Amino acid sequence: MRQLLLVISTAALLAGCQTAEDGLTTSSAPVAVTGPAASAIAGDMASRLAEKIGPAGTTTLKMEKDSSDFAVALEAALKGWGYTVITDGKVSKDVKPVELAYSIDGADGQVLARLSTPSVALGRAYATSAAGATPASPLSILQRN
Repeated sequence: MRQLLLVISTAALLAGCQTAEDGLTTSSAPVAVTGPAASAIAGDMASRLAEKIGPAGTTTLKMEKDSSDFAVALEAALKGWGYTVITDGKVSKDVKPVELAYSIDGADGQVLARLSTPSVALGRAYATSAAGATPASPLSILQRN
């Protein structure tokens, strides 16, 4: 009797974990951000990252090599803030670069930009147009210890 009660309880709990097929999803569609919008988003995110990761003269950033408009604009914006940016993976022995990951995703007609280092992650939604991009949400900041 005890085993039957345990099996029924377990089945009831697991049934509560199922969702309908038309439920929310966590995936987002990758988007291509080009031209003025890529530059505007990269400039804003680079300035916010600079506030969080330390002085440009002593911090070297390492990014994956990418030829997308956003990656090129982000690299240029970070260099504009004075950071050394490594994209070829070649690091000298005396330099310990900060790994920088980034992504651009589409969600609800907007663009979600994210930058992440081992110590901080930033995210913000933008409304894009042919003339550029404007922030559509507050900046989201996750500090890691």
